[in-house]
Amino acid sequence: MNASQNRRLFVLLAVMVTGSLVAAPWLLSRYGTYILSMWCVMSIAAVGLNLTLGYAGQVSLAQGAFVGIGAYAAALLTGAGWPFLAALPAAVVLCFAVGWLLGYPALRVQHHYLAFVTLGFSTLVFLVLRNEEWLTNGVVGIVVERPTLFGLATDSPASFYYLCLAILSLVSALTFGLIRSPWGRAFLALRENPVRALSLGVDTRRYTLMAFALGSALGGVAGSLYAPLLEFVDPTPFTLVLSFNLLLMVIVGGAGFFLGPFLGALIAVLLPEWLRFADGLYLILYATFVMALLAWSPSGILGILDRHLARRSAQAASAARAASVATLKEQAQ
Repeated sequence: MNASQNRRLFVLLAVMVTGSLVAAPWLLSRYGTYILSMWCVMSIAAVGLNLTLGYAGQVSLAQGAFVGIGAYAAALLTGAGWPFLAALPAAVVLCFAVGWLLGYPALRVQHHYLAFVTLGFSTLVFLVLRNEEWLTNGVVGIVVERPTLFGLATDSPASFYYLCLAILSLVSALTFGLIRSPWGRAFLALRENPVRALSLGVDTRRYTLMAFALGSALGGVAGSLYAPLLEFVDPTPFTLVLSFNLLLMVIVGGAGFFLGPFLGALIAVLLPEWLRFADGLYLILYATFVMALLAWSPSGILGILDRHLARRSAQAASAARAASVATLKEQAQ
C-alpha cells in the first residue's frame, strides 16, 4: 500500500469516525450520550497529559488535580454570575499559571522524584478542595447549571455532548498544530535527551515549564466541562485515582502518539461499562486486560500498530532492494 493509498484510507477512516460521533446522540440512550460526553472530557485531560509526559517526557501525577481546579474555578465563577465563555478561559489561565509554577521542580528533579513531587501537589489540592469550606463548600459540594451559549441551552444530554465534542475538536486541532511546529520538535528533543537538546540551543528551562503549563491548561479545560456535565462538583472525584486513571489512558493508548489519549480514554471510559455484566468481577477483568496489554506492549495499543507498520515498511524496502539487485544482475548479463 503506497503513501497515496494510506492517505485516502486515513481520510476515509476520519470521515467515518467523525460521522459516527456526530450521529451518536441519535442512536444512543441518554446514558450512552453521557458516557460519550465523559469520553470527550477525559480525552481533553489525557491530551494535556500526553503533551507533558508523552512529548516532553515530564512525569506528572497531578493532571487530576488540574481537572479539579478547572472544575471548581468554573463552578465558582458561573455561580457568581460569570457566563461560561468567560469562566472557561479564566479557569484555563488559572491552571496554566499553577502548572507553570509546578514545572519549576522539574528543573531540578526528574523521573520518579518528579512523580513524587506532583503526587504531593495532587494530594495538597484534594485537601484544599475538601477542607477549605469557605471557598469550595467542602464535602457538601456545589450545584452547577449547564450553560446557555448564544441563546442556545445545553441542558439536554445531546446538546451538551455537542458542546464537549466541539471543544474536543478545537483542542485536537490546536494540539496537532503544536506538535508539528518547532515547539513540538523542541518537546521531543527535551524528552529524548535534555543535555543534547541544550547543546543544540533548545531552551530546556522554558520548554519544561511550558510543557507543564500547557498540559495543565488542558486539564483546566476538561474540568470546566466536567462540572456542568455532572451538574455538581465535590472533592470526591479529584483524588489521586483520577490522576492515575489519566496516566493509564495515556500509557494504554500510546504515550507520544497523537491519537493515543483518545484511544486510551475510550478504553478507560467504555471498557468498564462493557464489563459490568460480570458484576463485581468487572474491575478485576479490566485490570487484567490492562496488565496483559502493558506486559505485551509497554508502548500501548498504538505502539503495536506502529511496530506492525514499521515491519511492513522494512519488508517492503527489503523487497524493493532485492528487486533492484535482480534487475541490475539481469542488465549486467
